[in-house]
Amino acid sequence: MSLLTTTSSFLPCVPAPAAPRIPRVLAIAGSDPSGGAGIQADLKSIAAHGGYGMAAITALTAQNTRGVSAVHVPPAAFLTAQLDALSGDISIDAVKIGMLGDAAVIDAVRTWLEKARPAVVVLDPVMVATSGDRLLQESAEAALEALLPYADLITPNLAELAILLKEPAAGNWAAALQQGKRLAARTGATVLVKGGHLDDGAGCPDALVNTGGLLAQDVVVVPGERVPTRNSHGTGCSLSSAMATVQARILGHDGRGDWETVLRNVKPWLQEALRTSADLDVGNGNGPVHHFHHVQQHTQDHGQTGRVPAEGAFAAALRDAAAADLEAIYGLDFIKALADGSLPEKEFAYYLAQDALYLNGYSRVLARAAAIAPTEAEQLFWARSAQNCLEVESELHRTWLSTRTADGTLGPVTKSYVDHLLAASVSGSYGVLVAAVLPCFWLYAEVGETLHGQFLAAGAPDEHPYAVWLRTYADEEFAAATRQAVAYADAAGRRASEGERQAMTVAFRQSARYEVDFFDAPRLHA
Repeated sequence: MSLLTTTSSFLPCVPAPAAPRIPRVLAIAGSDPSGGAGIQADLKSIAAHGGYGMAAITALTAQNTRGVSAVHVPPAAFLTAQLDALSGDISIDAVKIGMLGDAAVIDAVRTWLEKARPAVVVLDPVMVATSGDRLLQESAEAALEALLPYADLITPNLAELAILLKEPAAGNWAAALQQGKRLAARTGATVLVKGGHLDDGAGCPDALVNTGGLLAQDVVVVPGERVPTRNSHGTGCSLSSAMATVQARILGHDGRGDWETVLRNVKPWLQEALRTSADLDVGNGNGPVHHFHHVQQHTQDHGQTGRVPAEGAFAAALRDAAAADLEAIYGLDFIKALADGSLPEKEFAYYLAQDALYLNGYSRVLARAAAIAPTEAEQLFWARSAQNCLEVESELHRTWLSTRTADGTLGPVTKSYVDHLLAASVSGSYGVLVAAVLPCFWLYAEVGETLHGQFLAAGAPDEHPYAVWLRTYADEEFAAATRQAVAYADAAGRRASEGERQAMTVAFRQSARYEVDFFDAPRLHA
């Protein structure tokens, strides 16, 4: 991304954006008295992601970390009464559906969905527990199939995916993806294929599959590391309710959202919940994940058990984390061709058109940073940067884009990047937000300085088709603004808890990766 011109010395009256509304998320699921799965895990997960959780109970279970010993399904009419009572009084932003029990309960949920029409529906088809216990009567499978098309996102484990397709369970990742494609094609929903139960490598990928064109590609794989732990009780419940909450949060803030952005925000949280699960010391079997690991770490750090980084150390760590992304940017055909002047004009025009779209969203995120910044100096800096983005966007449309044909459709990379930034802006953390916006300053400044140096080394020829752009990269005021943004991010990291610093690092690395993808998008579009 680019800021292209210097920050303005004029500060307009910028109204503070309204505080993000807390999403109201309803979990329709069974109860787990041990607290690790079901409604209990849903409510913890919703709260951990800043949502207001509600619950409609579909089933009562007798279970602990070693398994399920009994299941009681209350009358479906009572579930209907719960659902009608909620939707008759409360606006529901998202619904997560878990254990349903029998056909009558499933039919009750489907009938209610037809009336309530919630904006976000995530269906976790709870049929088989992690322990292997069967949680849905076989006679109810047909009713469940009729419910699937009402979901926006379906999140089965591999055993459940196989049951829904009436096929053997996938034995490897490739087979799992093919099953996900078949279920997506059958239902029209996006399917989250989860690699946690596969034992074919150290990695633990997840994939979003949709053959109906709702994703930029049919399959989007989000890699992850496998966390060695016996404590995975309620992982599926926790993931699906977190996905519903974050999607509702993004939609409530900006009116749009996508499941890839949501998964990239939720997955690091779940990995850390698994990694810290032993801290809970609950039960003697398959224990629960640690939903509030970030809260516990924050409390510990502010109790003086954490170590505050030295000045500049956190920023240096962020820079090291982006080293591979900078190398990747320098290796892109787009960057090489921009430097030597051989870049086709249509690719440059697409880049600028996407840049203009990006800057519009980026300005809103910077305005949010100004609203929550802890000091007046930081408020002024981010507000001026937000204003500058809008001025540059306007200038792009007035000059270059007004005289050339360029595709002004929001591209998939641009949308994903802006959605990621918007998610950071509603996280409630100033540090996470600043870390997320930093690569647009920092990486762009470093790449620009390198390109300008190459331009000068070639004699700064006036006939270079992009000479004007390459000269702007040497602007000292933008370099100074970048140094100031780095300093503010470093200070935010020093003030933060260790858990928040980890979240800042994740947000920064995701943005850095999007910077690579943004520079590469013109080639893919062409």
